[in-house]
Amino acid sequence: MQIRVGYELIYECAHPTPMILALNVHFSRVSDLVAPDLIRTTPPVPITAYRDGYGNWRSRIVSPAGEIRISTNAVINDSGLPDEIAAGAIQHAVEDLPEETLVFLLGSRYCETDSLSEAAWDLFGHTALGWPRVQAVCDFVHRHITFGYQHSRATRTAKEAFEERVGVCRDYTHLAIALCRSLNIPARYCTGYLGDIGVPPSSDAMDFSAWFEAYLGGRWVTFDPRNNEPRIGRILIAYGRDAADVPISHTFGPNELKGFRVWTDEVTP
Repeated sequence: MQIRVGYELIYECAHPTPMILALNVHFSRVSDLVAPDLIRTTPPVPITAYRDGYGNWRSRIVSPAGEIRISTNAVINDSGLPDEIAAGAIQHAVEDLPEETLVFLLGSRYCETDSLSEAAWDLFGHTALGWPRVQAVCDFVHRHITFGYQHSRATRTAKEAFEERVGVCRDYTHLAIALCRSLNIPARYCTGYLGDIGVPPSSDAMDFSAWFEAYLGGRWVTFDPRNNEPRIGRILIAYGRDAADVPISHTFGPNELKGFRVWTDEVTP
């Protein structure tokens, strides 16, 4: 199947403002692109690109004073298969983990393992190791948090989501990551596109989505505590320790986000 993805972001800047953008499809999916996800700006500005410390593609621009429109419209091939259920994926002992996974065991800006460790072991210390334990975490988080865009708060941490029991997909993801790390399971935050393909369409406006990957059975396995069911058409943009590592835009000066649209739709043959 093919999926059309894209976005339109409109910023108002008080003066020329540098920006770092995380908006390109992850390099692991670049070969699937049919129409490239080139970043376009109005007015046109120079764009330079680099890979960050996790291998994600990043773009740098300097927005002029006034309004700037940042957009793309791409088409990508997809298997059309739902997320894999790797029920037999094992959990590795910490001493056996690859070095590159260890950073995803540590606490981070939004995932306070020190504050949630005791709760994690109380809740999940009795569960089977590996995939069943991570799925138990997702089941708990899915039930524990009430979803609603009215509950969105950019500064909410995993501990606050645990206590407040409301949030959006990034809050589900942060809490599940913090609980997994507390249980000695490497977990990394993912951001990307996820449309309503194969499920009833939502009445809410489309947005970028957050989920996580846990290191099990020698590879990274996808989990989604917000939806808590295999989904079709998940397209990765970037991953990091938490949302602080992979914001769609990081602006270095006063600005106002005046327009925001995201689309992820199956292309009709």
